[in-house]
Amino acid sequence: MLKKENGQMAEKGKTRKIRNDIIFIAALLLVLTVIGVGILAFGKTGFITGETGNLVVVTVDGEIYGTYSLNEDRTVEIVSDNGYNILVIKDGKAYVSEASCPDGVCSDHKPIRYIGATIVCLPNKVVVSIEQNESEGGNNDSGIDIIV
Repeated sequence: MLKKENGQMAEKGKTRKIRNDIIFIAALLLVLTVIGVGILAFGKTGFITGETGNLVVVTVDGEIYGTYSLNEDRTVEIVSDNGYNILVIKDGKAYVSEASCPDGVCSDHKPIRYIGATIVCLPNKVVVSIEQNESEGGNNDSGIDIIV
């Protein structure tokens, strides 16, 4: 009699475990769906919205080094006490073609063109980012829809 009860209890435990797993997976999918919809609905960055920028802003050690039009092809040599980077702006995209840093992550990065996209060179303390110039077709939206 004891074996039968233990067998029934083990079966109930398996059923309960499977039910809990299904509830957990459903809750996880719901949370991920809400996060994805939130990013798509409220994301202001260009790589989410697909909006390309028209400015390349280069900062070195937190200070603005230069601002360049993404619509004008050029090569910019970024030289600082930390090293050098060669920035190429071509066909509406920007990329680092060469750098003095030892790891070369920045020069391996794909070309960027969307608002908010960045290329970072940590050893040289260089950040290349894409922005939108408000006077060239950007909107003056502050990002605030309503204040309650």
